[in-house]
Amino acid sequence: MIERILPGGVAVAESTAELPAAAAEAPELFPEEQEHIAASVPLRQAEFRAVRACARRALAALGRPAVPLVPGPRGEPRWPDGLVGSMTHCAGYRAAALAPADRLLSLGIDAESDLPLPEGVLEAIGRPEELPQIAALRRARPELHPDRLLFSAKESVYKAWFPLTGLMLDFTEATLVLSPDGTFTARLLVPGPVVAGRRLPGFRGRWLAASGLVLTAIAVPRP
Repeated sequence: MIERILPGGVAVAESTAELPAAAAEAPELFPEEQEHIAASVPLRQAEFRAVRACARRALAALGRPAVPLVPGPRGEPRWPDGLVGSMTHCAGYRAAALAPADRLLSLGIDAESDLPLPEGVLEAIGRPEELPQIAALRRARPELHPDRLLFSAKESVYKAWFPLTGLMLDFTEATLVLSPDGTFTARLLVPGPVVAGRRLPGFRGRWLAASGLVLTAIAVPRP
């Protein structure tokens, strides 16, 4: 499903099986991965195992062997040399997307249940100029929860940003424009990463609402 909003050449693997069945069907973790989640609660262990099963399938689609995928200090996925990628999971859905680094600079994907955000979250993540868009999208797409879409798009922005900078990015440090046609733009309000001698001012992404999910994706092309 999420491949519909990603460019060609990106290997995508998804699963819609419910936990813990998805985790039970996943391959065994590498010792390094098992050690990383040894102290985690069972739900976190099941999510970790299930989404890495997707990542192994995406690696195989690119002709790469399975390798340990232990998160970095900020929880970011660390991929084999020559690859960029992103992973996501929510209730009833998980996915991994990978691409050769000579084609894309970075990838960011996110999946959320298409439900309203908890009270107070929109005010915490949204900028004043973004809030009128939520009302407009709600009128244009009454079946959609645009507050959740904004949250998901900002998650994808961060996932695309971090591999290029190694820095944290607050929800309010980028301002987004969400379009009813399934696209969005993100303008960075802090200095962007320098790529090929040029500072990136922001990102362009795509979104999709289907099967009770909101999906967002950003693919940063290599100059």
